[in-house]
Amino acid sequence: MEPRTKGRGGAGIFPGLLGPARPQGRGQTHVLRGAAVVAAGFLPRAQEAVVDMTAPMAELSPLANTHNLVVEFDPPEGADWGAVSAGLRQGMLALAAHLADAALDAPPDHEETLPPLRAGGRGKDGLPRVGAITNLQTQGTFKETFVYGRSFTAALPTLLGPGELDDGAVVSGQFGHPSLKNPTYLYQNHPVVAALLDRHGTDLDFAGVVISPEPVDQVGKELVSAHAARLCADAGFDAALVTKEGGGNADADVALKMDRLEELGIAAVGLFAEMAGPDGTAPSIVVPPNRATAMVSTGNYDEKVKLAQTERALGGDRVVLVDQPATDPMELPTAAFYGALSPLGWGCLTCKETVPS
Repeated sequence: MEPRTKGRGGAGIFPGLLGPARPQGRGQTHVLRGAAVVAAGFLPRAQEAVVDMTAPMAELSPLANTHNLVVEFDPPEGADWGAVSAGLRQGMLALAAHLADAALDAPPDHEETLPPLRAGGRGKDGLPRVGAITNLQTQGTFKETFVYGRSFTAALPTLLGPGELDDGAVVSGQFGHPSLKNPTYLYQNHPVVAALLDRHGTDLDFAGVVISPEPVDQVGKELVSAHAARLCADAGFDAALVTKEGGGNADADVALKMDRLEELGIAAVGLFAEMAGPDGTAPSIVVPPNRATAMVSTGNYDEKVKLAQTERALGGDRVVLVDQPATDPMELPTAAFYGALSPLGWGCLTCKETVPS
């Protein structure tokens, strides 16, 4: 997570977990930009995540560009793993707020004002109303997301304003699919929302963010997709960017929502990471949409990457995925690199046309 506070002691930041579970998104939020609090250690169901801080592979993970306070944890023998996860989350949020508190008296380097969430209707000055649907991983302990302190697993889609995201209303408890993981830091700095806000009032009217769970059963997926599309229609969306968290199961959540949006006359664009095999020739999307056609690739999950030897590794002595010492040179799939294929657009990968030889 990114260090943030709304006043001494946090003053309401991370509502429901650190602060009271009251609606946030108003007032001043102080941000220690460029810093991140990162956990490193073992949890059940967690998949190994790699951040290479050295060139050239540093370009794969956005966390290579931040000043990271790494919290290594080692639970006592016999500890309840659910309690370990909850305690770790609570402690890291408190640490993030404490770090931001330390900079409260420093003058800001930059200030920005977020637009308030407006009711549905036509966009201001006739501009199209464009928003985002952000699917949250909700597959039980170690693969769930918290909204205002409560697990979002059994919830229905909800409309949030950008200020609520900034204030930590959405907190990750998800430790799978490193390259596709949306950590708390990412909800605080939602790249799709940031891109839309940059254009707010110029060529679009920002309509808000609809957050939705990712059920594991087909009936649940269809239910939340229909509700998300209807909520977008009620909020006056003309178009929506749809993102996911997780692997192939989550492709269905994006595809279904894109189709439901198109049925209601709302233009839909989906962000997908491909699972196209090491050479990129396999079918790239597990579940594609039937009606919608606008899709953006964030990279190939299966593509292999070579790492050079390093002097120091935090979070463990071995990379279990390849059963090698963590400091050795090795080859790993892009899937293992933290944030490399971010469906929220956080990653640094780009594409270009092949130049004929």
